[in-house]
Amino acid sequence: MFLSSSDYPNARDLMDALRFLPEEGQIWLGEQRMLLMPLAASTFFRNELITTLGMERARGLFMRLGYYSGLMDAELGASLRGERLGLEDSFLAGPQLHALQGHVQAVPISLEINLEEDRFYSEFIWKDSFEVDVWRSRGQQREPACWTLLGYASGYATQLLGREVQYREVSCRSCGDDNCRIIGKLAEEWPDHAAFADLLREAPLIDELYELQARIATLESDLARTRETESWGPIGSTPAFREMLTMLDSAAPSEVPVLLLGETGTGKEILARRLHDNSLRASGPFIAVNCAAIPPELIESELFGVEKGAYTGAVQSRMGRFERADGGTLFLDELAELSPRAQAALLRVLQEGQIERVGGESVTEVNVRIVAATHTDLLTRVEQGSFRQDLFYRLNAFTLNVPPLCQRLDDIVPLAKHFLSHFEHHYQRRTLGFSDQARSAMHQYRWPGNVRELKNCVERGVILTPDNKHLTEKALFGDYRVPTLEREKAQGLNDTGMLMPSPDEHSSNASPRQRIQPLLDAGMTLEEVEKALIQAVNSDSGGNITAAAQRLGMTRAAYAYRLKKHQL
Repeated sequence: MFLSSSDYPNARDLMDALRFLPEEGQIWLGEQRMLLMPLAASTFFRNELITTLGMERARGLFMRLGYYSGLMDAELGASLRGERLGLEDSFLAGPQLHALQGHVQAVPISLEINLEEDRFYSEFIWKDSFEVDVWRSRGQQREPACWTLLGYASGYATQLLGREVQYREVSCRSCGDDNCRIIGKLAEEWPDHAAFADLLREAPLIDELYELQARIATLESDLARTRETESWGPIGSTPAFREMLTMLDSAAPSEVPVLLLGETGTGKEILARRLHDNSLRASGPFIAVNCAAIPPELIESELFGVEKGAYTGAVQSRMGRFERADGGTLFLDELAELSPRAQAALLRVLQEGQIERVGGESVTEVNVRIVAATHTDLLTRVEQGSFRQDLFYRLNAFTLNVPPLCQRLDDIVPLAKHFLSHFEHHYQRRTLGFSDQARSAMHQYRWPGNVRELKNCVERGVILTPDNKHLTEKALFGDYRVPTLEREKAQGLNDTGMLMPSPDEHSSNASPRQRIQPLLDAGMTLEEVEKALIQAVNSDSGGNITAAAQRLGMTRAAYAYRLKKHQL
């Protein structure tokens, strides 16, 4: 069908997705962080790349840049309009977003979308292309120069429609034509579609990098599957974490008991496994037991074993964890939950290397290294009398404090990426990674559940995110909104393109004009404003007419009249 600019849907939904945070130095469009950059800087950047890479390589690079931008904007267009307005209006969000970002004014000429019959055709005229302005410093060109815009159009349409779409710039102002004009079709309808696709991955270096990335991903997946423990490993580069790892590795070759202190979910078992793997006992067993998960009346039999007939239900003799760990390492998680009798037995093992099964009359020699962990303050437990002082000092010979995730901000994204790779492989998904807003939210969230909570959030995100989409903040955190993003300070645009006052400016210190401006920008009539005000006050007062009237400074009768007038 033939279109004109008047066929564009109202862009208010797109403008509302654009938010400015001047105090934070941030601009956001949906889930993506944006930049405002002078055109002169873009001109300089392009000229530098052409000089460094040559014309063809630079062309491919800028087309890939635009293509990736189009992929991301297609997610936004679909999320804002897909269910509400349909496919064509979602498609037209692309050129509208391009205009909103200051790239070009796209005037629609024709658009036909019928994927069931394998038909797609679109035609636009570009006015005021920023790339034409960029090229003015180089004089008239022999070939169309809107590389980034062309890549964007192809990427947006491909992502939105789920079919490979390619655009061609059939005329360009940089070549002396009156207008820049583009035509888009399904890729297979272009005779040179393969050559165009090569532009999106043109450089041999890029091919090599893609191949290396694929090989690395395969090796990482193989390595992850060989581990018997959690899938993340001790990943981290923050100074406190690296210092702790250095101390852990220093203790590995010795036989000293190690006590790991840290919050729940910080990965203490992974660290215990690393200690074992780097020790002289690496070929021996590694046995882990969570003391808090075993009922107090069974903890001794679980740890030290039981003889047949020791108690009702003990129908046969059974080895405990200590015997199973003989020659290796025993990891005791939540050590503070051990009963007094179990603490005494553990002390005997540490002192003499001997255990006695429940109901047994003989001792068994065991050669076990103890690695213990707890999230509680053991010294406080000692002072309270619930934990043996002699056992504490025996275990306290080599203590490591595992930092919580909120103190490892630079490790959050690397950990999240590792989990993403793991769960994409596990669930056979292929996402586009984390949106910028999701990354920001991950950095600013406090992570009370530490690495374990991060892993669970990423797993949830992978499950909820379709292929070729970004993991959003909502996919990771659900309906919970990370409060420290200070969204209340965000400023949007009114219909004239001016920044609207932030909610902070609508406080009691703001002028009446500042507080009423958003209503004027929304085009509300006096009747609509009065009805909305009466409705809000009525809700806040719980339907109490007298209280609502007092709040508005009017008589009860006058307020009741307005309720009736607006049929509230």
